[in-house]
Amino acid sequence: MIKLDLPIQKNPLKSREDLSEAVKQILNPLKPFYSKGKTLLRLGSTGAGYPDSLAGMEGFSRILWGLVPLLAGGEESEIWDIHIQGIKNGTDPSHEEYWGDIADFDQRAVEMAAFGYALALIPEKIWDPLSDLEKSNLFQWLNQINTIKVYDCNWLFFPVIVNLGFKRVGLPYNREIVNGNIDRIESFYLQNGWYSDGVTAHCDYYGPFAIHFYSLLYAKLMGSEDPERAMLYKSRAAAFAKDFIYWFANDGSALPYGRSLAYRFAQSSFWSALVYAEVEVFPLGVMKGLILRNLRWWFSQNIFDHNGLLTIGYSYPNLVMAENYNSPCSPYWALKTFLPLSLPVNHPFWKVEEEPLPLLKEKVVQHSPRFILCRNDEQNYMAAFNAGYQHTNDHSHTAAKYEKFVYSNFFGFSVQKAEWGLAQGAFDSMLAVSEGDNIYRGKRKCEEYEVNENVIYTKWKPWDDVEIKTWLVPGTPWHIRVHCIKTSRNLDVAEGGFALGLEHTQYNGQKSEAITHLKESAAISPWAVSGIKNLYGNGKAELVYPNANTNLVNTRTVIPTIKASLKPGTHWLVNAVFGEPGSETIFNQWDTAPKIEFQDEKIYLELGEEKIIIHK
Repeated sequence: MIKLDLPIQKNPLKSREDLSEAVKQILNPLKPFYSKGKTLLRLGSTGAGYPDSLAGMEGFSRILWGLVPLLAGGEESEIWDIHIQGIKNGTDPSHEEYWGDIADFDQRAVEMAAFGYALALIPEKIWDPLSDLEKSNLFQWLNQINTIKVYDCNWLFFPVIVNLGFKRVGLPYNREIVNGNIDRIESFYLQNGWYSDGVTAHCDYYGPFAIHFYSLLYAKLMGSEDPERAMLYKSRAAAFAKDFIYWFANDGSALPYGRSLAYRFAQSSFWSALVYAEVEVFPLGVMKGLILRNLRWWFSQNIFDHNGLLTIGYSYPNLVMAENYNSPCSPYWALKTFLPLSLPVNHPFWKVEEEPLPLLKEKVVQHSPRFILCRNDEQNYMAAFNAGYQHTNDHSHTAAKYEKFVYSNFFGFSVQKAEWGLAQGAFDSMLAVSEGDNIYRGKRKCEEYEVNENVIYTKWKPWDDVEIKTWLVPGTPWHIRVHCIKTSRNLDVAEGGFALGLEHTQYNGQKSEAITHLKESAAISPWAVSGIKNLYGNGKAELVYPNANTNLVNTRTVIPTIKASLKPGTHWLVNAVFGEPGSETIFNQWDTAPKIEFQDEKIYLELGEEKIIIHK
């Protein structure tokens, strides 16, 4: 993978000045890409599920998530005058670049929140310079959000943030909308600080970088007027933080899981909002470290193009994994993480020394996202073992983003590129099934699930007459997957281990090696090992080389895989999966593979020092 050499990749991100400079290093390259009327950003030629003109307005708006805290903290920006002109023109119904009237479920409702954010934090910059007519235009355009319907998810917070902006500058604000939307969001609350992104929806990054982020803004801005709710939001965020910290490794990387991963360093915006709202669930130095290390990790990845523009993708530009709502401007939502820049220069956050992560457990159960998380902090490695959900949605690659058996910060996960065969399907950390036609499918949702201290159980049905019960026994570097497959049709099945990258920038072109025997296969590299062993059943091992750009972290990968062909009936398939970063010397642990024994109605498993019994 070609490594660019951009100024932001050399930014040490140690001081307040470094953080301010990082915002400018992200924003200043945008100057040539504004439209004639300064209302739109035109950053690329790829499309989204909404028109290009709306995508351009999205870009204009999302820049505010970084501009606003920069200006609130007393800094200047080369592009603020451009934005003031754009605001005047975009909200003027007589201007050729007017942003337009909005309708129900309009993408512009999402982008309006950034204007409410600006009105609330920098009224002297965005409101005071406008004439009476320009103020009226801005209000009338934004106030449309109080007349439309928004999706029943984190979108409910967008009208709330706009109305908080109105309140800050003395405009009429719709308290009924604010209260109604906040009350509805209450129905998304689960336990221990966790929200789902809707009533029957997933737990993913929309909890921390959307619902909690906006809740903490509300808590800070409405603390005097609504102290009871402000305290509630702060206490929930504090409870959530104690779980969410497990999603971050010592090197700054975080767990890739769920949708909207193209927002990248928005992963750490939750910690920024905690600092802003003065919720010190961990010492300031710990939260500072979480934010800065995450930013450093991201800026060391290939997330910018040669012009310094953010791209769609995860660790590199990648449209395969993108959402239908990802335009070339969408990734700038990540700028929310720069919220601490709004804090004054003498705030303790800027004076405290960055601290490492506190001592965390090696294994922790998180019931709301249905995870058992295993960590190896010496290796900067985490693996989240996953039960999955009893519902699905229409977003891109839902099965890959929510239903894999395990997610890893080091190995990432892969998405399907096309429908033909295992190479196009890229079925890492999944059991894929086919009717013998070389068209495979994995688990898209489950019928039942249970998360215990040491085992995750899930039942799923790829077809009405095929039932698969799966038990996951988490661990690192080994974990075990037990499948009971009841089928009324002939099946080909393929169980994928972790996807190992075939190149690594730190190893000067050294390549991976591979071993494949009848019952086991492994890919061995100087930077990691991925492998799989068939412990029970008629599985045969091979290495699958998926299509390029299917994995979120590595452009080219190999997936150790166990394959089997099954006749109608009941079959048991048990595989042990190995995955760990670090020197290839870890491969000596290959001989410590888990053990299994079937006795009557019980399965006895040994994983390291753990002994697990599964009842059939």
